[in-house]
Amino acid sequence: MQRIVSLALLAVLVGGGWTALKGISPQSVQQAVQKVGAAVGPVLAQQGQVQATPTNNPGGQTFGGYVSQQTSGSPLFAPAPTVSAPPSIRIASFNIQVFGDKKASKPYVMRALAQVVRSFDVIAIQEIRTQDDNFIPKFLRDYVNVNAATGVYDARVSDRLGRTNSTEQYAYLFNTATVEVHPNFCAVVPDPQDRLHREPYAALFRTRVVAPYTPFTFTLINIHTDPDEVPQELDALYYVYQQVQRSPIDGAVEDDVILLGDLNTEVPAASRYTPNEYQRRIAPSDFGLLARIPGIAPLIRNQATNARGTRLYDNLLIPSLQTVEYLDSGVMDLRSELGYQLTLEQVLEISDHLPVWGKFSAIEGGSYRSASR
Repeated sequence: MQRIVSLALLAVLVGGGWTALKGISPQSVQQAVQKVGAAVGPVLAQQGQVQATPTNNPGGQTFGGYVSQQTSGSPLFAPAPTVSAPPSIRIASFNIQVFGDKKASKPYVMRALAQVVRSFDVIAIQEIRTQDDNFIPKFLRDYVNVNAATGVYDARVSDRLGRTNSTEQYAYLFNTATVEVHPNFCAVVPDPQDRLHREPYAALFRTRVVAPYTPFTFTLINIHTDPDEVPQELDALYYVYQQVQRSPIDGAVEDDVILLGDLNTEVPAASRYTPNEYQRRIAPSDFGLLARIPGIAPLIRNQATNARGTRLYDNLLIPSLQTVEYLDSGVMDLRSELGYQLTLEQVLEISDHLPVWGKFSAIEGGSYRSASR
């Protein structure tokens, strides 16, 4: 978000990030900056749309070591639409266990997955396992976009990644009516020291809003850690996060960097269906070096994210002082939130993980709030 808001926040809050684990929730951060937002909102409103920024690198722009083929003077994003977007968006992450040909052979599973996708404006997918290059386009065509009343979804899919023959792909699926992806900056983040089994997949997005409002821009880092190397990979993600956070895009650095995915944090948790006497809140020590990033905060604190309701594996991590657009978060209950009741066995056909999500203002700086809050 805008630096003016970040500086004001520093004046309002001393600490942040992991201090939220000591009784200060992200909602408290949101409440604390309402006065700041009221003061800064008119300034943001006067800024209007983000303008195209010409590049001075005719050979392409560097994004964490990835060189895009952007031509000099090309626009940052496509033109804004002529209608207003909803006041908020939902960003999700979902490890769809072995998402490939076997699941595609079960239309009822694919229909359920399409319902999940349509519940969010952007959803980061992990564990795509197929050799079919058209797998995700066909999923969108045959299931997700069959009901296009709320918008047509598009996708960006990574290369196949992994050290063994069992490779995986990441994907971002997003509602083109409410969100757009940067045309050039969607890339696998290089890992030259081979510290990660699967390199993360990063992309820059912005909401589709019209003047006088400024779109909320944000970078997502999609990751699926190796369950056998979690401590080492969480430490490696500390460097990945900093690499992405410091990488200029069209001459500017995006400070709303959200790391999301299946982190395989072995935190005992519980659900409404499964009590767990060992459940606890997630702690900085569960993230290794990642916890040292200033202000970093997980949105899921004490809810199970696996289908069996016993572990907190998945999360979204935000820079809490910068991302004042944050409004709410949760874990999607696949047993009851698809419009019909499912058994655990039926949910496990969909995935052994549950979608996790965060809700954000569609306006940079959060200058107005969702009517539901």
